[in-house]
Amino acid sequence: MLEDIDTTLARDPSIASWAEAVFHSALPAVWIHRVAHHLYGRRHRTAARVLTSCARVLTGIEIHPGARVGRRLFIDHGTGVVIGETAVPGDDVTIYQQVTLGAVGWWRDTLRPSGDRRHPKVGDRVTLGVNATVLGPLAIGDDALTGAHALVLDDVAPGHRIMGEPTVARPRKKSDPGPTAPEEYPPAGSGRRLADK
Repeated sequence: MLEDIDTTLARDPSIASWAEAVFHSALPAVWIHRVAHHLYGRRHRTAARVLTSCARVLTGIEIHPGARVGRRLFIDHGTGVVIGETAVPGDDVTIYQQVTLGAVGWWRDTLRPSGDRRHPKVGDRVTLGVNATVLGPLAIGDDALTGAHALVLDDVAPGHRIMGEPTVARPRKKSDPGPTAPEEYPPAGSGRRLADK
């Protein structure tokens, strides 16, 4: 727990003190997962699920109790993070909000031999950017970076960068009328509809 607090201080510039780090939104999810994983490994699956469900309600982070999470995992902001049952995030991994370490779907997973990994294995010192989606039993090598909004379906070599498609701004065509001018709308509270004009 002390190591997790030190990690939060080191990786979140908005945290100024040890006391403030204790109340970081993601730490309860990580700590509860560690207890739930211990129970899950001893076949107390229902109790483990109850704990992780509580963590999800409290933090918005869902870590399956079967996931094997490495040391010094840092989840920044955290809301919407999902880590599947057979996922293996390594040591010193940084995860931003809305990241999914998921499977490709039950229709494929039911065809895999029992006990096969269905979720990603993430190497050490990997960063997973906002809304990155990593699906299937692939491997992301050490020191790789997955950018925001990236969809990863194949292995990523150590040290590589996978970037999502950036937004492209284009000028409007002359044939495009663009948005309706505000004066075409009736004033608020007038009770008139556009059709009444």
